[in-house]
Amino acid sequence: MLFETSEDRDRAHAIAKLAYCNPFLPERMQCEREVLGEEFVESETAWHLGSDPTGHRANLGILNRRVEEVAARTRARLVEGISATLPELRAYEDLVMYLLYCRNKPFFEQLILAVPRKPTPRELAEAYDKFAADVGHFLGMPGVTFPDDYEPPVLFACFFQIRRAFAQIFNHLVGGSMPAAHLRAAAWQSIFTHDMRRYRRVMYDRMGDITTLITGPSGTGKELVARAIGHSRYIPFDPKKKEFTEDFAGSFHALNLSALSPTLIESELFGHRRGAFTGALEDRAGWMEVCPPLGTVFLDEIGELDPAIQVKLLRVLQTRMFQRLGDTATRVFRGKIIAATNRDLGKEMAEGSFRQDFYYRLCSDIIRTPTLREQVAGSPREMRSLILFIAERVAGQEEAEAVAGEVHDWVDEHLGDDYAWPGNFRELEQCVRNVLIRREYHPPQATSPRPAERLVEDLEAGKITAEQLLQRYCSLVYSQTRNYEETARRLGLDRRTVKSKVSAANGGGDSGNESHKDGGSNDETKMTTR
Repeated sequence: MLFETSEDRDRAHAIAKLAYCNPFLPERMQCEREVLGEEFVESETAWHLGSDPTGHRANLGILNRRVEEVAARTRARLVEGISATLPELRAYEDLVMYLLYCRNKPFFEQLILAVPRKPTPRELAEAYDKFAADVGHFLGMPGVTFPDDYEPPVLFACFFQIRRAFAQIFNHLVGGSMPAAHLRAAAWQSIFTHDMRRYRRVMYDRMGDITTLITGPSGTGKELVARAIGHSRYIPFDPKKKEFTEDFAGSFHALNLSALSPTLIESELFGHRRGAFTGALEDRAGWMEVCPPLGTVFLDEIGELDPAIQVKLLRVLQTRMFQRLGDTATRVFRGKIIAATNRDLGKEMAEGSFRQDFYYRLCSDIIRTPTLREQVAGSPREMRSLILFIAERVAGQEEAEAVAGEVHDWVDEHLGDDYAWPGNFRELEQCVRNVLIRREYHPPQATSPRPAERLVEDLEAGKITAEQLLQRYCSLVYSQTRNYEETARRLGLDRRTVKSKVSAANGGGDSGNESHKDGGSNDETKMTTR
């Protein structure tokens, strides 16, 4: 047996599960519990910006010590020539992957956060050399063949990407609710897929070919999700120059399609030649051309895109080729595309305003952002946490608690737990500012839905009987024609049937005077469809 004790073996397998699980799901805590047993320190079930880090840090400190101990003992047995099965070697590999990541995580944090300062090129070179030596020490024993090949530059770049992705998701996507945790977990999968082993083997340099589509109502943080993914792409490490080939900080390019005319959208995306349209005074490169191979172009409000431009973008997604406006030269787009929309694209396709072939090039990876209502449902603590987060940005750390208390009390007294927050997180931000300035917030008064909209809502909810459906539909058409005969003709019903259904839909009374076939009495103008 490769492992010195059954306890070492079980711990190695548990660490392997921990190393490859999604860090933003509650399962992460369960994996830690399996590794540490009685040493596990209870903590919150999902990592997020407002969580208490005390328990996490205590567990990670114990974990790192246990991993070092088991890895050292197991490596010594391999050096001694102890035979090992393929599953045992794979478990040891996974153990070493976790160990190498933990050893280098502080250095990667310096690269990302520049705290206390950003490492110099010489320090980066020294860190890589030490990393490569560790890879050789743990995985380069003579006579031992491991299941996978490990190239130190690829591993170094992958570990830097993992730490960068964690920081981006952790800092951009706030909230302690399960919907928020699942959103962070979905962003993590968009970066690494659900299988981190496969990602490390073959997918790390292929994810740019996969388009991500982010859907959800306005104000739910779709661009924040896009930024977290875009800033977390794999960046190769050059072992000869001892440097990463690109800077992740400038690799994200956002374009709001709803704010531009079709011509300007084409120019922004693809660029143009001088004279291609009025105002095109010089040649200009678009985002598709400017975006580096490891960069990302974010297309917000993709549902607003003109069908003619959908065709051109479809070509980019299919062939990676495009042309500037007014030019015949073909250029190549090498980056990644992330798109977002608050529209129902299924409905848009059914109505013919959004191309099906374009949609099926966009939908290889879909993330849905939850509404604020979904995040805070049944959780006053979550609402307080989000308000505090906003208050810290608006009023600073010193005043945040006081401002958050005022806002939370006002919301609780005047809006209550049942308020729907139709503007989502963006509305909550403005609520905080309103209460800060005027000590009150008044949501816009929602207009009553049109009769047809109410009918559709009730149909989708299954709230009406077949008889009620006929009554309300007859009344809806009659409200447009103001004539029973014309309504009957449109619906293919008898005139008397229409009149009885309309009357029933309006409370059972006579709905109007039929003295004129082309109209009705003044009472008919009061018709409403419930």
